Amino acid sequence: MGVEQRSASSAGKGTGKGSGLKKIVAASMVGTVVEWYEFFLYATAATLVFGKYFFPSTGNELDGIIQAFLTYAVGFVARPLGGIVFGQIGDRLGRKPTLQLTIVIVGASTFLMGCLPGFRDVGFWAPVMLVALRFIQGFALGGEWGGAVLLVAEHSPNKTRAFWSSWPQAAVPVGNLLATLVLFVMSTTLSADAFLGWGWRVAFWLSAVIVFVGYYIRTHVTEAPIFLEAKAQVEESKAISYGVGEVIRKYPKGILQAMGLRFAENIMYYLVVSFVIVYLKTVHKYDTSSLLLALLIAHLIHFLVIPQVGRLADSWGRKPVYLIGAITGAAWPFFAFPMFDTRNPVIIVLATTIGLCLHAFMYAGQPAIMAELFPTRMRYSGVSLGSQVTSIFAGSLAPLLATQWLKDTGSWLPTAIYLLAACVITAVAVVSLKETKGIALQEVDQADAVRHGLTPAGAAITKG
Repeated sequence: MGVEQRSASSAGKGTGKGSGLKKIVAASMVGTVVEWYEFFLYATAATLVFGKYFFPSTGNELDGIIQAFLTYAVGFVARPLGGIVFGQIGDRLGRKPTLQLTIVIVGASTFLMGCLPGFRDVGFWAPVMLVALRFIQGFALGGEWGGAVLLVAEHSPNKTRAFWSSWPQAAVPVGNLLATLVLFVMSTTLSADAFLGWGWRVAFWLSAVIVFVGYYIRTHVTEAPIFLEAKAQVEESKAISYGVGEVIRKYPKGILQAMGLRFAENIMYYLVVSFVIVYLKTVHKYDTSSLLLALLIAHLIHFLVIPQVGRLADSWGRKPVYLIGAITGAAWPFFAFPMFDTRNPVIIVLATTIGLCLHAFMYAGQPAIMAELFPTRMRYSGVSLGSQVTSIFAGSLAPLLATQWLKDTGSWLPTAIYLLAACVITAVAVVSLKETKGIALQEVDQADAVRHGLTPAGAAITKG
């Protein structure tokens, strides 16, 4: 029996169905919640606290926020490096040990951020230490996303892969929701001086508790049969390679397509969850607690919507669902910012929630699409590289550029045009894809084997 045959026959067993798959999904989600709680905690704190605490005052509130967003961007610069390193490890050793390592690194760096002194205490050493920890945090997170979604995607049935692999995506707003909730509680129960002085640190210290939960749960997951078969094949044959160098040589188009898919989605998300806070806080002097409450509601609805959009990607197809997200995402800022300008709390919540719901049409099916772009032997590297390199030019710059344009022009219009252009790029990437709804990952592996002469053509394929 060939490798593809064994993989195909085992793909529908064990964790592929029922409670076994749910256990894999839960393990992936819990770890992802922990990781993204910590990462987004930084994003919110950068807007509310870090500009004042870690940088010298210039008399302009936006200057401190811009400086904080520059340190925020450092994490995005580090993510592709993490994607390369952990992608290589994940393709060679496995998804499970890689995910255990990343969660520990992110947890430690986040806890230490809560211990840092401010600019008044140690001068410029404060932002230097903040940047160093941010880099370490981003480096680890660069290897987290690809492993978490692939752990589920490679266990999922072919016909429902988008639905099941959308659950780790849904864990992201849960992590953000938890971060927002902790900051909301601290900001409403403490005075402004107490919150700025020490209250924000509690949210960072709590990461030490929840990281143990995530790590423990991840010790109980298993690798997907298709990965174990691919790993055995690589070990048996010196002609078969894996990892970052191989995926760049053999699948450059797949990497570019993954980057295109990620571009508008990543920009839109950080505009909604970061820049909206800046806009309402600086332009309309909107209350911090009210802002956090609006985000809490939006994150909760985002969590509920993502798996349902995943179902649509399984029934309608990957491409039409993603195109809906790109087209409606381009329109969002042109009606959302006038809604923000009303300063009506209900309308603000509605505009924010609509933004995240439209984002879900690009976000939910992303793991399935990216998993179907690359063969198993280099899938972790391809997915991590395609998604994390994009974050440098997308999510890291989006709130920074939007804040700078707001400072220079006093208008949201440049930001709206920016998102419109990004959505056009993503729409082009979607159109360039082949529709892969219902495809077996064994088909992807067999096509790779035939294309590069790794195994004889005609190996059996099982569709599920």
